[in-house]
Amino acid sequence: MLRAGALLALGGAAAPLTGCGLLDRDEPPPLPDPLAPLLDESRQLAAGLRAAATAHPDLAARLLPLAESHEAHATEIARLTGAATATAPPTATAAPSGTPPTDRSATLAALRRSERAGREAAIRACATAPAERVALLGSVAAARATHLEALR
Repeated sequence: MLRAGALLALGGAAAPLTGCGLLDRDEPPPLPDPLAPLLDESRQLAAGLRAAATAHPDLAARLLPLAESHEAHATEIARLTGAATATAPPTATAAPSGTPPTDRSATLAALRRSERAGREAAIRACATAPAERVALLGSVAAARATHLEALR
């Protein structure tokens, strides 16, 4: 009898709490992964390099390996973050503001600006990342620094 009374009291006390949301523990949606911008940027850089290689076939042998490097990084970042692994659409541009310039030197200058901005973003991400992500981010930053040299 005593046990039944205690259970009734506990049940009766908990009932009003469930209606007020105190016991409703719906988790807020997860925040986007901090590497999501770096993933998008890797995809955009790859697509920009491919677009520039299409616009300037004489640069293709130089640009396509750089695009493949960005695509490999995008694939690995996507794996790490659980994001979709689809690559950026081939219509992405070499320069954030438009299509690849028709002039060869202007194209290379636009690609260098994009790579430089990408390198800086990777360095910032590396400096604040948890230990298990630092190696990948360091690799991304190093590759982007190398790309700058290849685009001279």
